[in-house]
Amino acid sequence: MRTLRVLALLHDYLIPPDDVSGHDLATVEWKTEYDVVSTLRDMGHEVQVLGIKDDLSVIRQAMEDWKPHIAFNLLENLHEIAIFDQNVVSYLELLRLPYTGCNSRGLMLSRDKALTKMLLTYHRIPVAESVVFRVGRAIHRPKRLSYPLIVKSLTQDASIGISQASVVEDDASLKERVRFVHRSIGTDAIVERYIEGRELYVGILGNLRLRVFPVWELKFTKMPDDVRRIATERVKWSAKYQAKHGITTGPATDLPDGLAEQVQRLCRRVYRTLELSGYARIDLRVDAEGRVYVLEANANPQLAYGEDFAESAEAAGYQYDTLLQDILNTGLRWRPEGVG
Repeated sequence: MRTLRVLALLHDYLIPPDDVSGHDLATVEWKTEYDVVSTLRDMGHEVQVLGIKDDLSVIRQAMEDWKPHIAFNLLENLHEIAIFDQNVVSYLELLRLPYTGCNSRGLMLSRDKALTKMLLTYHRIPVAESVVFRVGRAIHRPKRLSYPLIVKSLTQDASIGISQASVVEDDASLKERVRFVHRSIGTDAIVERYIEGRELYVGILGNLRLRVFPVWELKFTKMPDDVRRIATERVKWSAKYQAKHGITTGPATDLPDGLAEQVQRLCRRVYRTLELSGYARIDLRVDAEGRVYVLEANANPQLAYGEDFAESAEAAGYQYDTLLQDILNTGLRWRPEGVG
């Protein structure tokens, strides 16, 4: 294995301290950053951490001073605006600095959930019917959409703004929740038919040649019967809530015969349709009749050790260090269209 000079791009507020003693490394907010940087160093790579706030010119300066082989991109936004993640990657492409993760076009196509649905629908990939309510526009439910519905931010991921109240059963609740998204998150809202069923995740690694990881499932082992099984913010991020309700992720067992393979093939098509590269996670729901619906594609999934992407990769034979090395190799191989 060749030793690489890796420029780790981190949000300036998520840089791990030099001395981590006294910290619970399972719960610190910079867990992903620590796991990636420390593992790369343990593997023998030279890693320079670069904290990014709102000035990308520091990347160019680091290139000139240190001449990295590749940037390991762990940025999820710029100026705290989620849709600007693609601008960071566009800048790396302009600099012709190889980087890990998805290309700028794939980030743009997958970030907008409505655009994702239009593209997938065109390619006959099943998605839930939906409508977008723009900030400042009237909220009128189309007759084709029947309750229950779920209300989400059009562009935010990581379950931001999603709670039990996101699933609505009448027009009054719909309007209230759409206004909540507009007011509290500051984005347009997408409203889609709520699919009662199991929530599945599929990790994918690669550019032209893809490795599709085993189907993973978000499991609710102790959730009360009257609570919706959805990935709310608390389900996603609260360790206390997860422990209380037995919320885990793991292999999707006892699926109907052939369904796992069907889901994996479907996710390959999603990855290709949205022009993704590097690595991504596709989120799906499967109802009681075995019908599968694609929810969204996360082109910048959590890479922390022990999270579902790394866990599903391990089930496919990738130890964490091997996964990170393949992510580096995939980034080194990818080139923007027309760039030799």
